[in-house]
Amino acid sequence: MTGETAGQNIDDSALTTSVKTSLAGEKLNTLTRVGVETNNGIVYLTGEVETAAEKSRAGTVASQVKGVKQVVNNLQVIKR
Repeated sequence: MTGETAGQNIDDSALTTSVKTSLAGEKLNTLTRVGVETNNGIVYLTGEVETAAEKSRAGTVASQVKGVKQVVNNLQVIKR
């Protein structure tokens, strides 16, 4: 473990799953390819999206998940 309690680990795992589910529900193909990691309630988004609007939407969706304290949006906009 990384100094976290078992409860924190489970909560972070549940948050990651909830965020991924919420992103998948957005019906934007690129959001299903977003990487999600959670540490102490802080969600980190990684990967590539096609527009700045998709990047912003992913951050908004993640921040609306119950239990998320903060979102670090490291998504890269790659125009295809």
